[in-house]
Amino acid sequence: MKIVFVCTGNTCRSPMAEALARKWCSLNVPERGDIRVMSAGLAALAGSPVSSPALEVMKNEGISLTGHRARRFSEELARDSDLILTMSGSHKKTLVKMFPEAAEKIFTLREFAGEGNTDIADPFGQSAAVYWSCAVEIKELIDKIFHKIIKPTQGT
Repeated sequence: MKIVFVCTGNTCRSPMAEALARKWCSLNVPERGDIRVMSAGLAALAGSPVSSPALEVMKNEGISLTGHRARRFSEELARDSDLILTMSGSHKKTLVKMFPEAAEKIFTLREFAGEGNTDIADPFGQSAAVYWSCAVEIKELIDKIFHKIIKPTQGT
C-alpha cells in the first residue's frame, strides 16, 4: 500500500505527516514492509529542505527530517498511489481537477480519519508552538487512519 500526504510546499505539514506515519508503522506493524508512505506538495520547490520549526518539532518526537527534500506532486504519484491524503479541501479539489482518474483515492486527512472535512492549518512562518499543535493534530489523525486501514500488532 502506497500512501502519499500532500500539502502546498512539502516543507511543513506533509513531511511531518509522512514522518509520523512511518513512526506509527514502525511501532505498530513493523512486519508490514508493504506499507510505503511519501509526501509531496502541489507548489513545492523541488529540493527545498523542511522548515526549521518542523525539524525541531519532529526532533522532539525522535524523528529526523534533515534528509527530507521537497518534491512536487506528479502524475506518477497520482497513478501509483493507493491513497492520497491532503491537508486541506483546496488541495483535494486541485488534485481531483488535475487527476480526475484518481478522484476515488483522494481524501483530506480529516475526512479519511472520519473527523469531518476541515483543514489542517498551515503553520508556515509561525511559531514553534503552532508547529507543535499542528504535529499533535496530525499525529492523532494518523493514529485514527492507520487503525482504520491496518490491524496493529501492538498498542500505540
